[in-house]
Amino acid sequence: MAGAVKLIGSYTSLFCTRVEWALKLKGVQYEYVEDDVFNKSPLLLKHNPVHKKVPVLVHDDKPIPESLVILQYIDETWNDNNLLPQDSYERAMAHFWAKFTEEKCLMETFTAAYKEGEEKERAIESAQESFAFLEKLIQGKKFFSGDDKIGYLDLAMGWIPLCLDIIEEVGDMKLVDAEKFPSLLEWAQNFTEIPLIKERLPPRDALFNYFHKIVGLNRSKNH
Repeated sequence: MAGAVKLIGSYTSLFCTRVEWALKLKGVQYEYVEDDVFNKSPLLLKHNPVHKKVPVLVHDDKPIPESLVILQYIDETWNDNNLLPQDSYERAMAHFWAKFTEEKCLMETFTAAYKEGEEKERAIESAQESFAFLEKLIQGKKFFSGDDKIGYLDLAMGWIPLCLDIIEEVGDMKLVDAEKFPSLLEWAQNFTEIPLIKERLPPRDALFNYFHKIVGLNRSKNH
């Protein structure tokens, strides 16, 4: 597929990281443009005026926002190494679970990190109930794709090994442990051992500082 590819992102953004993983899995050459999520550039605002967020993939001068939308676009545009299942039902379910982990697991994790007291306890319980669905989903499989290689759903879930333990530390809590979620943690270990994934893991200190700032801002808004 001809046309220049540019990714506007932030190296501490879990949403940008999943897009970079997909591009590398597909063997796509791209230009990376770092943006400051706390001081957004004119380039970002030009290409994503609706949400004003990274990542934005610009292909042949056409911008595509939202990381899960970008993953699907990448898979449909470059044919090598399919990310989504070929079966229509399995493809639909991959989209369902990707949306679930983002809207439920990830959002509930953030909520639990910045809430306090009884609200925090309720948020932790809710998040663990959501993670239990992922534990059941991955049981008996090495990857969420079900094969010996990672796919769309693994990339969508990639924030779990990338930064869950950091958010837990910042939020002074524990959501996922080896006793209740052994299969999910085993998947996370398998995922991060893949060389391509390991090569694009942001520095932990940078991630910690980023999430510490994000959680602090949300706590301030709730006081």
